[in-house]
Amino acid sequence: MTIDSDPVPGPLRAAVLLLRVEAVALGLIAVWLIWSDLTARTTDLTSALLITAFAVAGAVVLWALGGALSRRRSGARAPAIVLQLMLLPIGWYMISGGLGWLGLPLMALGIGMVALLVSGPTNRALGFGARPGAQ
Repeated sequence: MTIDSDPVPGPLRAAVLLLRVEAVALGLIAVWLIWSDLTARTTDLTSALLITAFAVAGAVVLWALGGALSRRRSGARAPAIVLQLMLLPIGWYMISGGLGWLGLPLMALGIGMVALLVSGPTNRALGFGARPGAQ
């Protein structure tokens, strides 16, 4: 049995925590959508179920990416970055629609998460950077 004595660096730990927080928040939205689907008087059932399924799937993916990054799986970084970059157009659309109080923090979250995921300590923890023996 091997024990990884090298602690998880702060930026990676923060990114994992924020991914988990995002997953919980999206999961709560999914619960609200399920309740809304069940109690709506009239609805386009297909659209309602697709939006709800998208929210549930998003929560599961965010949680799984957080787990994979906490286990230092380098392949989880790119999908996590893509999901965080998706917050930029979502935030911009919210700002354009008059919800700047929500859009600006979402955009800041996306940019901040990308910065955490590409930081030097995170790169080293995930095995990116100089190859062994390279000068």
